[in-house]
Amino acid sequence: MKKFAIMTAFALLGGAALAETPSEKIGVNSALGIAPTTQDFVTEAASAGQFEIVSSQLAQDRDPDQATKSFAQQMIADHQKLDSELKGLVKSKAINVTIPDAMVSSDQSTLDALKTLNGADFDKQYRDDQYSGHKSVVSLFQRYAKGGENADLKQWAQQTAPMLEHHLQMARDLDKQATK
Repeated sequence: MKKFAIMTAFALLGGAALAETPSEKIGVNSALGIAPTTQDFVTEAASAGQFEIVSSQLAQDRDPDQATKSFAQQMIADHQKLDSELKGLVKSKAINVTIPDAMVSSDQSTLDALKTLNGADFDKQYRDDQYSGHKSVVSLFQRYAKGGENADLKQWAQQTAPMLEHHLQMARDLDKQATK
């Protein structure tokens, strides 16, 4: 009986993860390794990209050390390019999804918290946010590349994932440099 209850709970959890947009944000799909829906993928990818751009522009304004400044410049350039590619792909292939105009609430909250910090507190939080953000987005892109619904977006996710993995490594290295 206990096994049946556990199996039922996992089946329900898995079904909910497949059906509900909020599951992607709370990590259910990620924890289970389930590909996001196409709308979830586009929403999360666009939001994460905007977070990278805006938070890195904020970092530039805070007069960071040279390593952080270089990192932020690359994040701005790369994520503006990816944002443009995503929008172009959705439009040119007439993919039936909505690209959000604003960040999802969790990304906006993280950015709002970052805006309140200065100096070493800002630098540390920016590095932490870059690491955790890229870790999440790498998972998002890898899962969509493996099991996404739209072939064109799957191909783009597969081609883009290595760049995002490189960003994750850069964020990890940036944090190591700062703790020396």
